[in-house]
Amino acid sequence: MATLGGKPAIRDHLREAAIVQSRLVMVSFLVLLLTLILVLRLTYLQIYEYDKFLKLANENRVDTHPIAPVRGLIFDRNGHPLAANERAYNLEILPRQVKDMDALIASIAALIDLSEEEIEQFKKLVRHRPSFERQVLKANLSESEAAKYSVHQHELPGSFLVAALQRHYPEGELMGHVLGYVGRINDKDVKKIDKKAYGGTHYIGKLGIEANYESILLGEVGSEDIETNAHGRQVRALTRELPRTGKTLYLSLDTELQRKATSLMQNVEGAAVALDPRTGEVLAFVSVPGYDTNPFVNGISPENYAALRESERRPLINRALNGRYAPGSTIKGFMGLISMKNGIPPSETVFGPGFYRLPNSRHRYRCWKKAGHGHVDLHDSIVQSCDVYFYRNAHRLGIDRLHEGMTEFGFGQKTGIDIPNEPAALMPSRDWKKRVRGQPWYPGETVITGLGQGYMLATPVQLAAATALLANRGKPVVPHFLTAVQDSVNGDLVQVEYDTPEKLDGISDAAYQEVIRAMRDVVHGPRGTARHIGKGLEYEIAGKTGTAQVKSIPQGQKYDKENTPKKYRDHSLFVACAPVEDPKIALAVVVEHGESGSKVAAPIAKEIIDFYLVERLG
Repeated sequence: MATLGGKPAIRDHLREAAIVQSRLVMVSFLVLLLTLILVLRLTYLQIYEYDKFLKLANENRVDTHPIAPVRGLIFDRNGHPLAANERAYNLEILPRQVKDMDALIASIAALIDLSEEEIEQFKKLVRHRPSFERQVLKANLSESEAAKYSVHQHELPGSFLVAALQRHYPEGELMGHVLGYVGRINDKDVKKIDKKAYGGTHYIGKLGIEANYESILLGEVGSEDIETNAHGRQVRALTRELPRTGKTLYLSLDTELQRKATSLMQNVEGAAVALDPRTGEVLAFVSVPGYDTNPFVNGISPENYAALRESERRPLINRALNGRYAPGSTIKGFMGLISMKNGIPPSETVFGPGFYRLPNSRHRYRCWKKAGHGHVDLHDSIVQSCDVYFYRNAHRLGIDRLHEGMTEFGFGQKTGIDIPNEPAALMPSRDWKKRVRGQPWYPGETVITGLGQGYMLATPVQLAAATALLANRGKPVVPHFLTAVQDSVNGDLVQVEYDTPEKLDGISDAAYQEVIRAMRDVVHGPRGTARHIGKGLEYEIAGKTGTAQVKSIPQGQKYDKENTPKKYRDHSLFVACAPVEDPKIALAVVVEHGESGSKVAAPIAKEIIDFYLVERLG
């Protein structure tokens, strides 16, 4: 008992009871308040935040995966498959389910071969793509690799063996430069694509038809909700929205004509482009040598790519589209049309002594025939390919009228063909030289431009399109591959319509007929430069040979073929259309360093035309 001054203290029970009671009230109030707060919070979470937490719960339980659409197919004009889809096994990883990515990759690498390039490419994709999207670690596994992985798959959470469709090009090298290829989406692609549209898709068109018609071939992505357990393993599919398969393309190409043209040029470097002049449809589009695009689908090895890149034959260059060559004498028919348009009659003659001189100049612009052709008019100068006639006319016309006329025929202009990266090549002018070189234009440059030399450059597809215009007597066409598109769902086949350009003004039908007649005699006349290919034909060809210098020869020196390295030898060219009265094919052939156009390019062109008209059209 407590004491106070030696005496027992008296406890104040009432006061103590009041203190205890007040404390109980405060604790009860606090408990009540906390309970109320808890109830309110639970009410808020259960009612107002229900949708949010349901979504989070479902995300823990359900994974939403995009389903990549099947890429559309590509066929030629006869229904022959050019781009198909083949079944393959891919090893994919879902990053959000992986705790230690490096450890997982190491475990997989112990089972199957993984290159450094594959690992690096995968890590780049993981950095730039959403974590809920699966990314391909290794594509196109072999049967033994797929079996090894399957045995250990339960030890590798977050990884999946997926049966997928892989792009395949049945004709390989034959159509490589036309179709291009699809390849893995890289950093550059990620920056420009619609990520939603490419959900679950790992490939994109890189070149050629595959790139140009990517939006049509791609299709539309689908999705599926997959229920997973606490360990991330798939339990069942809950919902699925099927993807829409990409549309099927039909091209104007004739595979057998392409094969024939390629076989005729297999030992040279060059290009051949054949069009239907009535429509602009591309019948053959050959660049040799070519390359097989199939290894590029999943990433070609550095060694194999280096071999292609460093090859002296340069197979990666699409010569039919991007090759830029001096057109040489193949433009003489167009020069004749420009001359007539500007008042120079076709009957006017020029004396060709084997060279041409500008007034007050001693410099000789030589003709290919050293002894000269004597007196020639337009017809004879085209048939015998007299250079002097066109030197003289070019000087009379001047570069301004030459530039205007040649541009009208499509030189120095893109044709509009439906594959990417077409160059305009070059039709020079005063303004061009001043702008690019900071120099004035000289009369001698006009002289050689009139013979398709100097600064002037043309592509094989430009030459073919210009020849089609000539075959049509002045009516241009736009070269194109795509002829029809088929819907993947309802099967509807829609023919593609193209705008028809207006016929060129200012040149009469008689002028075109004059040039066509002369080009006919190039092949079928007794003095034509390509008369040897006209024997025994069931139809008539209108053509023009061309031999374009690669390296100029100084005055007083002679071209020495035997001692000239191949890279400095002349290019061989030939343009033609047939049959003369109703052309069904217009063609340009370029053989690099092939020397004479009449001896090399013309025979190749004749075989291509003959195969098409006789074998394919019957």
